[in-house]
Amino acid sequence: MTVQDTYREAVDFAARAHAGQTVPGRPCSYIVHASNVAMEMLLAFGGDAGIDKEPAIACALLHDVLEDSAVTYGELRDAFGERVAARVRALTKDGSPGKKEAMEDSIRGILVQGPEIGLVKLADRITILREPPAHRDRAKKESYLEEARHIHERLQQCSDCLARRLSQKIESYRQHL
Repeated sequence: MTVQDTYREAVDFAARAHAGQTVPGRPCSYIVHASNVAMEMLLAFGGDAGIDKEPAIACALLHDVLEDSAVTYGELRDAFGERVAARVRALTKDGSPGKKEAMEDSIRGILVQGPEIGLVKLADRITILREPPAHRDRAKKESYLEEARHIHERLQQCSDCLARRLSQKIESYRQHL
């Protein structure tokens, strides 16, 4: 299968899974967020032959289906295989009470899955760090910024390109505090 075929299958699956959901604070379908994450990754791929692009793109598009939809791990595995399902699970926050501990557990799981999955997390945070919704309070904005710094610190070795983009986004997000 080509990267393009994988993209089409994953975006269709994610669109069905996230049907009715919107991007927080914006009136657009949630699939816009997932496709923006995939776009960031496609730009980061460049000529790097070492990145396994097909599962990485699938994971970019599917990264929130286990966390934010009714899709089960088994359904995801049946549709995309164990490798993609396990990587998406690594990108899924486990719901632990401590947010910092949950983030660090997630990052450890991401690192075990390989640099491609680190790219997904970097790209996800890049797309999140945009002008926040008007209802978001200062504490929540600071939390997003702190999480972004932590993600950058722990995953920057996965992609120089995305690490630079995230660093720029972190810097520009400060204006919203």
